Amino acid sequence: MIQRDTLESHLAGVLAVDRFRDYGPNGLQVQGRGEIRRLVSGVTASLALIDAAVAEGADAVLVHHGLFWRGHDGRLTGWLRERVARLLAHDINLYAYHLPLDAHAELGNNAQLGLRLGLQAQGRFGEQDLGFIGPTRTAIDAGELAELIAQVLGSAPRCLPGDGRPLRRVAWCSGGAQGYFEAAIAAGADAFITGELSEPQAHISRETGVAFLACGHHATERYGAPALGEYLAQQFGLLHCYVEIDNPA
Repeated sequence: MIQRDTLESHLAGVLAVDRFRDYGPNGLQVQGRGEIRRLVSGVTASLALIDAAVAEGADAVLVHHGLFWRGHDGRLTGWLRERVARLLAHDINLYAYHLPLDAHAELGNNAQLGLRLGLQAQGRFGEQDLGFIGPTRTAIDAGELAELIAQVLGSAPRCLPGDGRPLRRVAWCSGGAQGYFEAAIAAGADAFITGELSEPQAHISRETGVAFLACGHHATERYGAPALGEYLAQQFGLLHCYVEIDNPA
């Protein structure tokens, strides 16, 4: 068991929350009961996840994508009202950590994604050092990397193969980090793994020869929250479960 505010303070330290310029508030977003014994983690604070937390008897929900973002006008209407109302009705706390959970060297989305793909970061790149980069164990090509990703994530990535070079140095950054492609190239990557693909990356891949693999925003960001939840369970004796809410994005 841990007190609500103690948990927020602990997470702020572990995730170095104050270091990041983010798109929304990190930490406690909706206040619930004061004592936390049962924790549910998930990627996004959707109504489906909140309902699953209610069914689990959770005292708190821990997510990567919270409810409030830069530019939000503050009105609790429609779908947002329903999510907040469900949390308040059941006195459930909502904790959300965006960029801090991407960046953590062991528990974060990028660290956990790299672990599953057999990639070990030897450096960082990009804005706020969110991107990871490191060597492959053996030289492979883009098609082989795409097959590995499909096996690990359960869905085939969109693969721009570049010039077909052997991949000896791979960069990755989960979620919507397609804008980091040029920084990955500057850092010496032969391939870049992220969640989404936008129009410019196809041209950049062809012109530089660096492979680009878009593996799904949700698919690349579903490992940090459960890793953090398990860490908290071990530290404070909490009951924890991760709930996967399917998302094709």
